[in-house]
Amino acid sequence: MGQDPITLIIKTLGELYIFLLLMRFLLQLARADYYNPISQSIVRFTQPVLLPFQKILPKAGRMDLSPLVVALLVKLGTFAALIMLSGGAIQVDMLKLFIYAVVGLMDSILNIYFWAVIGSVIISWVAPGSFHPAPQLIGQITEPLFKLAQKVLPPLGGLDLSPILIFLAIQLIQSQLARLVI
Repeated sequence: MGQDPITLIIKTLGELYIFLLLMRFLLQLARADYYNPISQSIVRFTQPVLLPFQKILPKAGRMDLSPLVVALLVKLGTFAALIMLSGGAIQVDMLKLFIYAVVGLMDSILNIYFWAVIGSVIISWVAPGSFHPAPQLIGQITEPLFKLAQKVLPPLGGLDLSPILIFLAIQLIQSQLARLVI
């Protein structure tokens, strides 16, 4: 019926830190404003863990891949902790665990984009051109997606249907990801 509190705590803390790491990666991917207070907070929370990995891992062009690597390690560690808590042996097929972790990270990235697009649409209705750091950051994250979708489906008479195309693409990719782990 109910979930074990320890399991809930481990899962919540793991997913929260993975969210911060993925946000850091997506912010640099979108070239979002580094001096935004929210960006600064994300960097401050993730930098102590990322610093050793940034020294070891090479950059891929201008991209720092250490947030993705650390997010994958945190996901694997969370899975391992949950398996051990449930009484299972950690000698689970490591390839299968790795695939679950990669698919889980991809699904998390898609969920971040899904909610960011919803937030961007709502902000465009309620407070377009807001100077608050959160709407600016959401706009910076979703802008590359909107530009890509508008190349496929340009605005029709002032009506932008690109969010619908983005939602369809996200749902299609998530359904295919779900098939990988079944």
